Amino acid sequence: MSTDKANIKREKVHTWHIEMLDRTHKTDEDLRKGYDLKLVESPLPELNRFLYVIVGAPWTWYMKLPWSYKEWQDYLGANIQTWIAYKGGTPIGYFELDLQPEESVEIAYFGLIPEAIGRGFGKALLQDAIVKAWDFGGKRVWLHTCSLDHPQALNNYLARGFKVFKEEELIEEIPIAAIQPWEGANKSY
Repeated sequence: MSTDKANIKREKVHTWHIEMLDRTHKTDEDLRKGYDLKLVESPLPELNRFLYVIVGAPWTWYMKLPWSYKEWQDYLGANIQTWIAYKGGTPIGYFELDLQPEESVEIAYFGLIPEAIGRGFGKALLQDAIVKAWDFGGKRVWLHTCSLDHPQALNNYLARGFKVFKEEELIEEIPIAAIQPWEGANKSY
C-alpha cells in the first residue's frame, strides 16, 4: 500500500466500541445458517490475508495490507482463532477472535465476501462468532465497527445484544483507489 499523499484522502470516520459483558446474549434459533463453520487449526498467513482482502475490500480495510509475511505470522499467535464459513466448499465469510488480557475476547475481524452479503448469513455468522468468543474463554466480548463498514453492521451487532461503551470520531487517511485483491477483481463493489 503506497503511503504517497496523492493516493490518500482525509475522511471523518465515526467508530463505535461495543461490548457484551455476559453470555446471556440473544440467540435466535430460527437463524438458518446454511453453511459449515470450520476452525483454522494451523495458522496460515496467506489464508488470513486472503480473507482480510476479499471480505474487507468493500469496507476499506487497508491497515494490514502493507504487512510482511513475518508480521502476519506474529499476529496469528496462540491468542488468535480464525473461523471460516463455507457454503458448498467455498468460503463465504470469516471472523477472527483475539483472546486478550483479563479474559476479554475481541471479535477482531468479522464479515462476508461480497457475493454472500444480503443472503441472510450475517446474522447467523455473528451469532456463531459470539458463541465461539464466549467458548474461547472470555468474560467480556467486544469489537469496534465504524462508519466505513457495512451500513447494517452496527444494527446487527446491537440486535445480537452488544452495547456501545465508547464512541469517537477521527480524521483518517483513507486510500483513494478501491482496494481489490488485484486490479479488475470484483468490479461490483
